[in-house]
Amino acid sequence: MKILVFLVLLGLHSAAAVIHTLKNIYTVSSQVPNFPEFVAVGMLNDVQIQHYDSNTRRLVPKQDWMNRVTEDYPQFWDGHTANLLGYHHTFKGFIETLKHRFNHTGGVHIFQWVLGCEWDDETGDVNGFRQIGYDGEDFLLWDVKTNTWIAPKQQAVITKNSWNNDNERMAYHKNVLTQRFPDLLKKFVKYGRSSLMRTELPSVSLLQKTPSSPVSCFATGFYPDRVMMFWRKDGEELHENVELGEILPNHDGSFQMSVELDLSSVTSEYWRRYECVFQLSGVKDDIITKLDKAVIRSNEGFPLGAVIGGVVVVLLLLVVGITGFFLWKKNKKGKEGFKPASTSDTSSSSSSSDGVSVPDDSDSTSTRSSNSSLGSDNSQTPLTKAKSPHHD
Repeated sequence: MKILVFLVLLGLHSAAAVIHTLKNIYTVSSQVPNFPEFVAVGMLNDVQIQHYDSNTRRLVPKQDWMNRVTEDYPQFWDGHTANLLGYHHTFKGFIETLKHRFNHTGGVHIFQWVLGCEWDDETGDVNGFRQIGYDGEDFLLWDVKTNTWIAPKQQAVITKNSWNNDNERMAYHKNVLTQRFPDLLKKFVKYGRSSLMRTELPSVSLLQKTPSSPVSCFATGFYPDRVMMFWRKDGEELHENVELGEILPNHDGSFQMSVELDLSSVTSEYWRRYECVFQLSGVKDDIITKLDKAVIRSNEGFPLGAVIGGVVVVLLLLVVGITGFFLWKKNKKGKEGFKPASTSDTSSSSSSSDGVSVPDDSDSTSTRSSNSSLGSDNSQTPLTKAKSPHHD
């Protein structure tokens, strides 16, 4: 699974969203200029709710309503800031040992850990997920049905075997993603319901770089990201000569996307038969934009966001992981044993806190056994030592 995108395109004309997603994303980079070495973020319904990085060294809310978390967990921000200070050093150790395992020396390298859950607030169904990646490809994947790790790469087998053989650890994993994460998710949805359940309509433009380029129907400023967008001719949806772009985040928390139509074989007098359709969850009426040469913007009229927004977002996803999915790069081949990183217990007394700031193997009440480390030795890691309840 090269890209994890949790989009719910169900019930586009329903009154409100019913699927909610909570995700933790931890990203460590090596030799990436002008970016923090370690970044940890929490995402609720693909909206960033909190942020920590190794430059600021402070976990902070990214939505005003997240300040309400202290009503239930007074030590939330201080406790998890202390935890993340330790995780920075440990994840830095992880990426160094992975570089050794894959025979990598210099250059840019990325280690990323994503975990979380989805909750259907109508049916109550919960699904947990967890993936670990290195340099553009999956390193370890968690199978929710069997509660076991899967190793897509030979270099990950030693870690997979070590973790899968620890029954206590695997039972803990299952509890985190089926009980503790869903409990947090429900609380966060309660805090931010008025904001998360809002709808914002987009501005829609027709764009064309050159007269021979495909025509792009570009929508920006919409919320939520549960949308459908397509071209149709004479009322019939088109599938040929159409390229649908990804939904990308804007800086203000809204989203943008585009869908291109190649009209190279269509003469201009027939353009009036085409139209772009945008459908937003919770909104009854579609936004329909007729294909009209007079309103197409091109060259210098082409919006900056449509030209470079995707490039900027891709870079941010790669380095900081601020949205809710892996953006893996191409990996290189390599062979070598994996020496696990070790760390001391850097957690503060955060047993009364809760949230989404630490890795999924951490235990809130006791130190995990040392045989649950990343490799075959007895080194302890934050996966075995962290003391922060309910927000792995």
